[in-house]
Amino acid sequence: MGTANDSTFSHFILLGFSDRPQLERVLFAVILPAYLLTLLGNSTIILVSRLDPHLHTPMYFFLTHLSFLDLSFTSSSIPQLLYNLRGQDKTISYVGCALQLVLFLGLGGVECLLLAVMAYDRFVAVCKPLHYMVVMSPKLCVGLVAVAWGCGVANSLAMSPVTLSLPRCGRRSVDHFLCEMPALIRIACVNTAAVEGTVFVLAIGIVLSPLVFILVSYGYIVKAVLQIRSAAGRQKAFNTCGSHLTVVSLFYGNIIYMYMQPGNSSSQDQGKFLTLFYNIVTPLLNPLIYTLRNKEVKGALRRLLLGSRETKEIRAGSRQTRGKLSW
Repeated sequence: MGTANDSTFSHFILLGFSDRPQLERVLFAVILPAYLLTLLGNSTIILVSRLDPHLHTPMYFFLTHLSFLDLSFTSSSIPQLLYNLRGQDKTISYVGCALQLVLFLGLGGVECLLLAVMAYDRFVAVCKPLHYMVVMSPKLCVGLVAVAWGCGVANSLAMSPVTLSLPRCGRRSVDHFLCEMPALIRIACVNTAAVEGTVFVLAIGIVLSPLVFILVSYGYIVKAVLQIRSAAGRQKAFNTCGSHLTVVSLFYGNIIYMYMQPGNSSSQDQGKFLTLFYNIVTPLLNPLIYTLRNKEVKGALRRLLLGSRETKEIRAGSRQTRGKLSW
């Protein structure tokens, strides 16, 4: 009977922070500008990386995909959250909930693997600098990104139907601000031990395996850097990897907590705030980290801004010249 009723669901109720109306107003005032800045920052990284010829390298090819992931990931949940924070209506359609779950799992998995790919890129750049452009060929870069996207999407397509098909016995209220897997598992009215075990195994493959690869890569990088005799060379190598390592720390600090402890074992309130941090703060900080710590990106921004200004001045000068000639 519960399964039959579940099949007629037209919507879920996202409880989110509805038990704290004052906090909802504060969150709306903070999240809206943060979301707009996230859109601006990541769009800028994508445009600069594509428009400036100096940034047509493997590192910025991967960074473009990371920024696109952050844009997509944030936009999959934050607009719905802002809508729910603003009024009494906390509903989300069944299709909207399923789409959020698919995107959340898929894009999160892709980002785990993409960060591992970026770690390999940094490993080759530091440990094998003379062979960098040969090893990191365009064909290999495209292939690595394709594998990351393929595995992330496959993980989502494997787990989303299983999560959505769990019997809920008429339960519609999701104690979260989005339709993420642990929250949906919690409202099931059957024993979810098998599902949680599957989630744990997949998390090892999608979350922990890339993390182990990243740590091993940076172990070799640190060893190579310590062998550099000049202080300037060591500083340059650390600067090359510092931005990526900071992003990895921010990302994995949240994702491990959320997905290695699914279902009832995790604190619901902590999970909400960690997911909020993961959804809005990390994508907001990523462009700042890569911009503030990276001279190449700052130089590209400067060239684009000065180039557009010079173009305007040239156009203005040509218009004045034409005006004088016509006079």
